[in-house]
Amino acid sequence: MDTTVRAKYEDLQRLLSSMGSVVVAYSAGVDSTLVLRVAHDVLGERVIAATGLSDTYPEEEMAEARALAAEIGVRHVMVRTEELTDPRYAMNSHQRCFFCKQELYGKLREVAEQHGMAHIVDGTNADDLGDHRPGLRAARELGVRSPLQEVSFTKAEIRELSSQLGLRTWDKPAFACLSSRFPYGTPITLEALRQVADGERAVRRLGFRGFRVRHHDAVARLEVDVADFPQVIEHHEEIVAALQEVGYRFVALDLQGYRRGSLNEVLSDRVRQASTPIPHGAD
Repeated sequence: MDTTVRAKYEDLQRLLSSMGSVVVAYSAGVDSTLVLRVAHDVLGERVIAATGLSDTYPEEEMAEARALAAEIGVRHVMVRTEELTDPRYAMNSHQRCFFCKQELYGKLREVAEQHGMAHIVDGTNADDLGDHRPGLRAARELGVRSPLQEVSFTKAEIRELSSQLGLRTWDKPAFACLSSRFPYGTPITLEALRQVADGERAVRRLGFRGFRVRHHDAVARLEVDVADFPQVIEHHEEIVAALQEVGYRFVALDLQGYRRGSLNEVLSDRVRQASTPIPHGAD
């Protein structure tokens, strides 16, 4: 193991141990799985994994969260969240994630109080502070800690440590809630969320990883890694048929390729800076 990664790993163990007991906001992604594993290693039964049960995540991600928590051997609870009933969320402004995380962390605060847990922690890492993330502001306002960010773990280091610890999520592609597939200002509806979920499921069955189906009303804009363009061309008839089957009229390939948070590209620097939270421990 790289010496820098080892040092950060030891810092992470000490930090989580010092917290005494934690509820981990658990999405089954690379980051929160590592936090959950290390928390369980150092705190044992004083850890609860809590997953928001939401229509903004596909069913297979919820099933993955259950399976991974069972593999780690940690208590796991599913908490129903109702962000879609909040018109501030459904209207899909650039502050959408703030309202989502307010709902989620408010529910997790109830879990922590019910079980006598001292802290709520999430999987935010050091690389996450460079993008538009109003959800992080909600986390800070509600007292949620980010251990990976606090000890300066980058995404690459998280994947390396996850591999060393034998976590099968080490190379899992990044995943965000399905609402992130909609341009700001496009209303978020249950029907449209299911359309996106069905579309991405169909593309995934064709063997693609690390991609997005962006929802533009009748148009599905497919973002895949540039290296996968030949595979898209080879399977273009199947991809078009699959996405038209779920309700899209037109299918477009984005020639810029997949990039995380591409729908944030329309935001000004001023908006991004206003939504960037102060890191824990900074002033």
